[in-house]
Amino acid sequence: MIRTNFAFAGVAGVMLTLAACGEEASQETADVAAADSAPAAMETTVTPAAPAAGSFLDPNTAAAEELQTRARLQPAAASAIVAGRPYADNLALNRVLTQQNLTEAQKDSVFAYVWKPIDPNTASDEEIQLIPGVGERMAHEFEEYRPWTSVEQFRREIGKYVDEAEVERLLSFTTLK
Repeated sequence: MIRTNFAFAGVAGVMLTLAACGEEASQETADVAAADSAPAAMETTVTPAAPAAGSFLDPNTAAAEELQTRARLQPAAASAIVAGRPYADNLALNRVLTQQNLTEAQKDSVFAYVWKPIDPNTASDEEIQLIPGVGERMAHEFEEYRPWTSVEQFRREIGKYVDEAEVERLLSFTTLK
């Protein structure tokens, strides 16, 4: 978390310096560079923040156009998701995304918008790690405190490791209410 804040501060400082010198890079240039460096299935490699709880696209019902617009998928990848239905879990969706040659960062971008909420009491380590930004250590914490009996318990236990905003973001990927 601290490393991210320093990186953000460093990027912000560079951007302010460039702007002061009259050399501000245009958003269009940045968008083109991101699109050029991404495999064809994705328009960008930036991992967006998760939408508000309850506003994820359901991979079993989202229209291809929604997948293209909100998850920034190319038409072929959106069509592959629609054709792969039904999805029992996010692992099945991950297999389709892998077949589309998406990088891990690009899959994180998709999972930030397209997600079937998981039960933290029964989800596998592999499925927990599909939550954008969750690695082995946090997946272990999800599993260590099972059974999860309440949102308050989740906030208290996971809150030992991350800030309140991150706890809420992680909660949005679960079925805990």
